[in-house]
Amino acid sequence: MQELKAQRDDLEDAILNPDGMHAYFHHAEKKGYSGCGIYTPHKPDEVLYGYGNEEFDAEGRYVEARFKGLSVISVYMPSGSSSPERQEAKYRYLDSFLPHLIALKKSGREIVLCGDVNIAHQEIDLKNWKGNLKNSGFLPEERAWLTNLFSKVGYVDVYRQLEPEATETCYTWWSNRGQAYAKNVGWRIDYHISTPGIAQSAKKTAVYKDEKFSDHAPLTVDYDWKI
Repeated sequence: MQELKAQRDDLEDAILNPDGMHAYFHHAEKKGYSGCGIYTPHKPDEVLYGYGNEEFDAEGRYVEARFKGLSVISVYMPSGSSSPERQEAKYRYLDSFLPHLIALKKSGREIVLCGDVNIAHQEIDLKNWKGNLKNSGFLPEERAWLTNLFSKVGYVDVYRQLEPEATETCYTWWSNRGQAYAKNVGWRIDYHISTPGIAQSAKKTAVYKDEKFSDHAPLTVDYDWKI
């Protein structure tokens, strides 16, 4: 889960301790802002909050649950759409986060990073790509960051591995402006990003739209993997 906009004291016991589940949340210091979390039926060996960057750890953007040799990570990456200052912050985040991802992969752990990345990678990942070439979320520098992560660092875009040609069914976010959701004028900005080993165990993926929870729709991936 990403963009919780909640503090620890805001969460009722039913959210903190749902039946049969363990819950872990990284809250932002600023109230009503950011935040991410993980629910798991398996109790982790270790839980890490933040990735070691003071600026962005204060915004509640990273929680990692470790199970033996597997890390499951929830990430809420910054958006730069609100102002030039936030776009510059987004670039700082990308610059600081990439070395962390490289180090994680080199550690030999299998990684499943689930999150709102706030970047559409390719033209097929958003409806109006021509009109967004100069907008945050589809800027050349942002897209190049993902290309580098996949083609050089060696992580896998699991959705695209399973659905290489999907277009309008791939969208996970729609603007609240106009009739974007009704007309399916969307973006694919939510990802499962995995190391190759566990990525090869991915069997199926879908964007859940039977219910509407927010401006995002949940992205699900089924892995045939035993902890």
